[in-house]
Amino acid sequence: MDKMGHLTTSYFLGKVGYDLLRWSGVPQEKATWYGGSMGLVYLTAIEILDAHSTNWGFSWGDMAANTIGAGLFVGQAAIWKEQRISMKFSFHTTEYSDLRPDILGSTYLEQLIKDYNGQTYWASVNIYSFLQKESKFPKWINVAVGYGAEGLLGGYSNPSNLPPYDRYRQYYLSLDIDFTRIPTKSKFLKTVLNALSFIKVPMPAVEFSEKGAKFYPIYF
Repeated sequence: MDKMGHLTTSYFLGKVGYDLLRWSGVPQEKATWYGGSMGLVYLTAIEILDAHSTNWGFSWGDMAANTIGAGLFVGQAAIWKEQRISMKFSFHTTEYSDLRPDILGSTYLEQLIKDYNGQTYWASVNIYSFLQKESKFPKWINVAVGYGAEGLLGGYSNPSNLPPYDRYRQYYLSLDIDFTRIPTKSKFLKTVLNALSFIKVPMPAVEFSEKGAKFYPIYF
């Protein structure tokens, strides 16, 4: 989950860097490489700081995830001139934060950042972009594949003094909306929709895990 967080953050910061450079008039190719790498540069700086921290230390796994996230954005922008596969994020509160508020957060904002049990990371694939241009398939409908986890009360294991929750991975399949492909002539609305493109829209979803399959009418 931590590595998925690094990958998604690196991807999204690359998108922000690209959009800012394009808005300021930088040519597309330069914006792709310079702006798209902003996430990797920023997170590398944080990793260097962690390397000199007694509480953390340098992580090659984090660096690999940061690189993959930046590469996903830059690669698509360079090859397709668009993002056909977008990294997204969703969150819902869980019961686990009540058991360990110091670790998983005592407020909603803290839980949003700390509680991996409520986080889901998505690869949202735009269907239309892989079809013929003559296709009448809606341009804004995506299919999303998600990854999450359950029962995490500690970094590598759960404390023995808490209820014995199983720790396991979760995989999701859901529909999504690509806000950047919703047609509008309003520059303001385009900016708002682009800013919201990081969020996975709540939709029906199917969860797959070692516990079996589970359907959600609406999954956050």
